[in-house]
Amino acid sequence: MINPTIVSGKEVSNKVKEEIALEVEQLKKNGGKVPHLAAILVGNDGASTTYVNAKVKACEKVGFESTLVQLDSTISQELLLEEVEKLNNNKVIDGYIVQLPLPKHIDEQKVTEAIDPSKDVDGFHPVSLGKMLLDIPSFLPATPYGITEMLKHYNIPTEGKHCVVIGRSHIVGSPMSVLMARNSYPGNCTVTLTHSRTQNLKEITLQADILIVAIGKPEFVTADMVKEGATVIDVGIHRIEDNTKKSGYRLLGDVNFAEVAPKCAFISPVPGGVGPMTIASLLKNTLLAVKLK
Repeated sequence: MINPTIVSGKEVSNKVKEEIALEVEQLKKNGGKVPHLAAILVGNDGASTTYVNAKVKACEKVGFESTLVQLDSTISQELLLEEVEKLNNNKVIDGYIVQLPLPKHIDEQKVTEAIDPSKDVDGFHPVSLGKMLLDIPSFLPATPYGITEMLKHYNIPTEGKHCVVIGRSHIVGSPMSVLMARNSYPGNCTVTLTHSRTQNLKEITLQADILIVAIGKPEFVTADMVKEGATVIDVGIHRIEDNTKKSGYRLLGDVNFAEVAPKCAFISPVPGGVGPMTIASLLKNTLLAVKLK
């Protein structure tokens, strides 16, 4: 049994926010542009609302301006695209996000492609993803970017390591596999990307020096799937009803933390792990948008 180091996204994100706040102060002193981040929120999904509110709070904390565009869940795709176009043309706004998931009747891909790539601080636009693939400086997808910052902060060795990613979404799994294979730190891993159709998953995860889990199933990864001394990063977040809690729910990740932690050298918790880093990365990307101008 190992005493694992807890990879706290809370700690890293606070450090990142402090650094950003100092830069913003300098910008203000020098008469520069104060970064302005906007968010479009369609409908009132509980998790999305919580998340967007946290983004607005984070903007205040670092001295950014922020705008929240709240739209009804019944909005047509055409009208939503008009709202996106308004933000594209708004000179004051440096970067913005359209909070996902969107209602079923809206084509997420169409909306993503309508975002001006120079304001795509979520890093989901095909232009951003293409630049990432070619290692051209650009906006990295916020969650994978946040994870690389966590690995850096804790000096977790990655060179020559076998990194296994579970999940192949465009938001986390696929970009994560690209970043971990890059010729830089964190990176230089041999990467295996696994998903719901992978056979012998357990055999593969047992070879992982670094296991990044974004499968979207509560406590999917158990102790028998993890090798001794591995680094485990849990990207999942699930609200499970729990009447003993004041909120009426508790949060779980994709990893069975209690079972897996004793085998790990490093492990990220849920909550307080990857979540706060996604917001910190958005702020970093927004600051970059100002600089790229």
